[in-house]
Amino acid sequence: MAADGLRVLAVAFRRWPTLPDDLEPNQIERELILPGLVGLMDSPRPEAYEAVKVCRSAGITPVMVTGDHPATARTIALRLGISSQDDAVITGQELIRIRREELESFVKRIRVYARVTPEQKITIVKALQSKGEFVAMTGDGANDAPALRRADIGVAMGITGTDVAREASHMILLDDNFATIVAAVREGRRIFDNIRRFIEYTMTSNAGEIWAIFPAPFSGLPIPLLPIHILWINLVTDGLPGLALTAEPEERDGMRRPPRPPHESIFAHGLWRDIVWVGLLMGGVSLATEAWAYHTGCAHWQTMVFTVLTLSQIGNVLAIRSERESFFSLGPLTNRPLLGAALLTVALQMGVIYIPACKRIFKTDPLDLDELLLSFALSLIVFIVVEGQKWMIRRGWLGRA
Repeated sequence: MAADGLRVLAVAFRRWPTLPDDLEPNQIERELILPGLVGLMDSPRPEAYEAVKVCRSAGITPVMVTGDHPATARTIALRLGISSQDDAVITGQELIRIRREELESFVKRIRVYARVTPEQKITIVKALQSKGEFVAMTGDGANDAPALRRADIGVAMGITGTDVAREASHMILLDDNFATIVAAVREGRRIFDNIRRFIEYTMTSNAGEIWAIFPAPFSGLPIPLLPIHILWINLVTDGLPGLALTAEPEERDGMRRPPRPPHESIFAHGLWRDIVWVGLLMGGVSLATEAWAYHTGCAHWQTMVFTVLTLSQIGNVLAIRSERESFFSLGPLTNRPLLGAALLTVALQMGVIYIPACKRIFKTDPLDLDELLLSFALSLIVFIVVEGQKWMIRRGWLGRA
């Protein structure tokens, strides 16, 4: 019955002519009559198998720690894909005979523990942590509380969990569904990726403004932008497009990446490098625009630099939606708020250039058609180069450090 995945209860009784004086269990639970067994099927939820599969693809190793019979635990673990037929099942009695050092040597290979005590759950958690694992544990009973507290993330059941378990945990699972944990991991990775995108976009934009202004006097050029231009760029490009990045959907490989180390810097995997070189590129394009327009006698050179720098940042925000996927493969409509913010920013920039009231405030000049088209073409350089970098990453020619 246990091999079929049933939780088996043995029902026994004993007849006493009179109530015995000694009611200790070791005295009265003897010479019992066994009328039969009862098998209880506690079926896993239908979505649990897929949730375990997603966990494994995401580099998360599910481990079953249960008080059930080893045969029951093995069967359920096989059905869910937690373990394979060749994997060993360690029982609580075996753990008693294993020294801490021995357990640490093979704990990362064990997927199922059966008939374990609350104290042994803590031992398992400590052994995994000693091997550098980041441990999340679920539990619902009062006896799970110590292990929930010891784990890096203790997750208590909100429906069936006891008050003690909920108090000891770091998080509470309101629907008692393991698949919800996987959904939370998926959402957490999406949010973390979007935070990285926002940081990259904001710092790259600011770096581009610095490199557009700072070297100009040393190159024999006038200051390319007025203070009000900088305020406008920071207000428009850093505001709406930056906020719209929070609506970016999950990357296609988001749940196929291994977990990042808990103490890893948010600037890891080439983020610092991208901020530096894209900022330099953005500033370089703006300086080149100024140098060409100024030395050729173009009267609208400052407005051209203003427009190129603003539109370059819009091209950058569209390109950094993914660290690998092309903007065109993602599709412009998969993040409608960002597309709307980009179009609105372009429209506002055109208003600043061509609306008479705005021209007086921002000290801009209306660009001729050739000057406007040239400004759009130059601002596309950042978008094209960032897309080219992602193309090289997809081809394996450039890694993410």
